Amino acid sequence: MKTIYLGSDHAGFKLKKQIKGWLERKRVPYYDVGDLVFNPLDDYPDYAEKVARAAVRHKTKGILICGSAQGVCITANKIRGIRAVIPFSLKEARLAREHDDANILCLSGWYTPYHKATSMLDKFLQTPFSRALRHIRRVNKIKRLEKN
Repeated sequence: MKTIYLGSDHAGFKLKKQIKGWLERKRVPYYDVGDLVFNPLDDYPDYAEKVARAAVRHKTKGILICGSAQGVCITANKIRGIRAVIPFSLKEARLAREHDDANILCLSGWYTPYHKATSMLDKFLQTPFSRALRHIRRVNKIKRLEKN
């Protein structure tokens, strides 16, 4: 498995630390782009950009966490090649990978409990893109939008 890139601001710092422990136990290689220390004055766009650019550059996946998950998701989706999502169920985590070839999972540090976060993350990491023609066609339409 390729290295997974992680990032969070202060509001996602605790959940990110827990997820890092889970990834270690699962032997999933990861790289934490920051913040590396709890800093209540940090800004989520800084880490969302780093994770998104690394995911595109290395053709891998990322995990982003902020308070609501909305800010990191919006920021990551500004980077060409990123399809970041905020799932609220295992089914959504699976479908985001299977149908949309999503490459960044965004989580809420305020509202996503650890067990739900790791269950969705496991589903996200284990689910391949379906490669069904209709899904390829739709992802290609998204890619065309990024060029304009």
